[in-house]
Amino acid sequence: MLDIAEELNRWAREGRDFAVATVVAVGGSAPRRPGAALAVDAGGTAIGSVSGGCVEGAVYELCQQALTDGETVLQRFGYSDEDAFAVGLTCGGVIDILVTPVRAGDPARPVCEAALAAAASREAAALARVVSGPAQLLGRALLVHPDGAGEGAIGGFGAHPELDRTVAGEAAAFLDAGRTGTLEIGAEGSRCGAPVTVLVESSVPPPRMIVFGAVDFASALVRVGKFLGHHVTVCDARPVFATRARFPEADEIVVEWPHQYLARTHVDGRTVLCVLTHDAKFDVPLLELALRLPVAYVGAMGSRRTHLDRDRRLREAGLSEVELARLRSPIGLDLGARTPEETALSIAAEIVAARRGGSGAPLTGARTPIHHDTATRKVTSARRIGSVA
Repeated sequence: MLDIAEELNRWAREGRDFAVATVVAVGGSAPRRPGAALAVDAGGTAIGSVSGGCVEGAVYELCQQALTDGETVLQRFGYSDEDAFAVGLTCGGVIDILVTPVRAGDPARPVCEAALAAAASREAAALARVVSGPAQLLGRALLVHPDGAGEGAIGGFGAHPELDRTVAGEAAAFLDAGRTGTLEIGAEGSRCGAPVTVLVESSVPPPRMIVFGAVDFASALVRVGKFLGHHVTVCDARPVFATRARFPEADEIVVEWPHQYLARTHVDGRTVLCVLTHDAKFDVPLLELALRLPVAYVGAMGSRRTHLDRDRRLREAGLSEVELARLRSPIGLDLGARTPEETALSIAAEIVAARRGGSGAPLTGARTPIHHDTATRKVTSARRIGSVA
């Protein structure tokens, strides 16, 4: 429900009762991914979407029912074939939807309100809600902050402390990766005598894209990066090129030697670094640092000859084979790109493929899945607390 947090946060501040339907899991070519939500207030106003229109009417009714009886419901919607008027997905996919009432006096409401306030303010937080398990746990929620602090409880405020610690640790891993998905905890890990499935929704600031080199290709890449939802920084040591007039859409413009800026700025597991200078005096010290940082993507522009020279210099600087293998060079996918805009599209396509696990091959004639995300994580023992997603 954090994808519609701004409006829901307003509803919460106004004291409205509402119910939220959230996509928990998908199969096949489902139209929306886990975390997508539709909410309905007590007056019948609806916001958001869970299927792009296929099952919205049925989900709307489930939300109204949840507002009436206060029950949390997990509902599966699949393909409807012979009967064109049946409720179902025409795309052939399957979606599981969790419908949760958020009413005055409900134990989980303060936790949900805190999560919505954090998401609306673009603060990092992970909201964990029970999808399936013992009846007494349904509807419970736990909010986890980046510093490890938590609000609420899933285990029941002391009844099952091991479960709360397990969920908090795993939710922190989801948050660190900026992921939303389900967490399946086995009976041993839950310590409550039965398996528990938890939906973890991460609210995180936009991922960073740092473009090194204030060149024409960078201007196009800034626009594409913003389109993909990145917070984009352009960095170049040459003040005549790194100007607001040349990069009006960039969030930040930094005039500094690239490796010095990278050494002092914050990066994380979602950050992408695009090195477009193709000048050894800038590239080598920058890549020597970049390839040793825990970032999502490092790509460098240049011809194959430039790549071979850069590779040699990086080896001489002491980078290992494992570190060198992280470098995407020449940067981008083979689209036959020539213009700055086409090149930016090529780079962006490689970034998306690296993030989602795609091959970059045409889908026509392929038998590989269209969607590659793994949104479910399994925990069989509480000893796996805090492991990386």
